[in-house]
Amino acid sequence: MTITRIHARVVGLPVDRPTRMSNRDLNFRNYLLVEITDEAGLTGIGYSYAGTRGGLLAKYAVDELLAPVYLNADHNDVVGLWSRAYQETLLEGRRGTVVRALSAIDIALWDLRAKRAGLPLASLLGGSLAPLPAYASGGYYRPDEGEWTAAVIREIEFNASQGFTDHKIKVGGLPVAEDARRVAAAIGAIGEGGRLSLDANNAYHSVREARVAIEAFERAAGDTPLWWFEEPLSPEAISGHAELSRQIRTPVTTGEIHQTRWEFRQLIEAGATPILQTDAGVCGGVTEWLRIAHTADSFGLQMAPHWHHNLHVHLCGAVSNTLVVEYFAGEKGIYNFEQLLTPESRLEYGGNQVFVPSRPGLGIELDEDFVGKYELTE
Repeated sequence: MTITRIHARVVGLPVDRPTRMSNRDLNFRNYLLVEITDEAGLTGIGYSYAGTRGGLLAKYAVDELLAPVYLNADHNDVVGLWSRAYQETLLEGRRGTVVRALSAIDIALWDLRAKRAGLPLASLLGGSLAPLPAYASGGYYRPDEGEWTAAVIREIEFNASQGFTDHKIKVGGLPVAEDARRVAAAIGAIGEGGRLSLDANNAYHSVREARVAIEAFERAAGDTPLWWFEEPLSPEAISGHAELSRQIRTPVTTGEIHQTRWEFRQLIEAGATPILQTDAGVCGGVTEWLRIAHTADSFGLQMAPHWHHNLHVHLCGAVSNTLVVEYFAGEKGIYNFEQLLTPESRLEYGGNQVFVPSRPGLGIELDEDFVGKYELTE
């Protein structure tokens, strides 16, 4: 079967109320949607996050740079097409938005292949449909939610009401002492048997600054170990993450912004982290995510992918070194991708787990009325 049509769209979804992380406001999200159709009329869906303003740039990359490589090609030649597309865009791409656009195309092709086989993507990749461990992500800074520690406690209680015992909150957006009070409040709300990880979103400018912060957070957590310390430094600071990992007791994690197996090779060789947060919508799609995950496995590293639980639940079900899947409740209005999906095709969860869909492909279906309402045009 050959690829007869590649249709790229961009939607811009507002976050439901003012939100920020450590180093930027987050009030709007662009998602790139790619649909690939074969000559039999079957369509695969892929997607990627394009930041707060990069959606139309990602669409241009699909339409002008990548689609000519894929159109009229054999849809089964996923790995070969990835290599040709990457080579064709060396001058414009290699990192950044072009690779995110390539990711969306690759995800759509794998969705198409699984649909043609009548299998969930996890099964097509040789994996299981068994439930997977998950954690409730959030803990952003939202000024309208009142005092910071009280807001964290309310969110932990909400997560618990949804069946989650493991949680993640943001740090780095307030003075260290104030963030430490939020950490202490979260630990107190979680109680025994749960875990807390901290996400700094590249907030700290040096290894020393990050070490001072995490040591304050560890003291605030008391006798409860923190699960991990996420992206304390710039993604470019590969050696810095490795140095910090050797200095502190909390595991350092990173990888959500890194792209392609070559960049992850640097992370692994440096000993930067025991846990990779590789995002298939960023790193190069399903094809590249699997390469990275299997390489990580050979070094005894675990996968805890960033975002996109509808996609990563399949990939995590297909590898042996999964640690956990990140889950965002739709009610929080922060990771708002599932608003674009029909309610029946949104991911199911419960008991600190997420459930791999049994529907063919990714198991998602776009709500065309909602997509049309928020589609961005030039």
